Amino acid sequence: MKINKTFLIISGFLMTLSVSAFTQNGETIVTEDVKYTVGGMDFQGYLAYDSAVKGTRPGIIVVHEWTGLNDYAKFRARELAKQGYVAFAADMYGGGKEVPVSEARSMSGKVGSDFPLIKERFTAALDVLESNAMVDNTKVAAIGYCFGGGIVLNAARMGVELQGIASFHASINTGLDAGKGDVKTPLLVLQGAGDPAAPPQKQEAFRKEMNSAGANYEYVIYPDVNAHNFTNPEGSSYYPEEAEDAWGKMLDFFQEIF
Repeated sequence: MKINKTFLIISGFLMTLSVSAFTQNGETIVTEDVKYTVGGMDFQGYLAYDSAVKGTRPGIIVVHEWTGLNDYAKFRARELAKQGYVAFAADMYGGGKEVPVSEARSMSGKVGSDFPLIKERFTAALDVLESNAMVDNTKVAAIGYCFGGGIVLNAARMGVELQGIASFHASINTGLDAGKGDVKTPLLVLQGAGDPAAPPQKQEAFRKEMNSAGANYEYVIYPDVNAHNFTNPEGSSYYPEEAEDAWGKMLDFFQEIF
């Protein structure tokens, strides 16, 4: 495997790209560790795309779970690349680090409760993605898992305009409520009925919030899912059928919005 580094300055971000390419099922998926700065702090995201695809294509931001930029977020970025998208797994904590579960609650609480910080870091990652010459900037969406689901929903609440946002077993109630007209992006929200992190009253409160805000959203409940992180094959609460269905609904959603 050949590794090279390229230094670029794009839209005010100093970015270092560590590039690796590998072939899977006849497709060449290229991944890049992308270093950038936000507010004087170093961040490192993960870019994935299929080099066999020619021309520009839609771009997708992937926001990680509460443990940081982990292998699961990178896996999802590669899976999106196989679908012909340019995917950028964003770093919300800094340094591209993954934190142990013992630190995740503190870290996710600190970042997840600072709404201006969320918007700053999310939009910085968005700028990195949109600065890529392969990306059609008229076709950009975001997805997020758990903590990351809350991040992308909060981005929507704060008026970030994309073609679409999909959240999986998200932190749906974050203390930030959308006002009338605030949510300008179509949403796809995928939740387990028995998610202990989003009990029925919180799910109902979220739907009322979105209805009051006049949001364009689809809310999918999986009645047999009685756990939180149901889409992660490496997790202890994996529901393979529902995970596959949720991924398929997301792909259908992207076909509609793009």
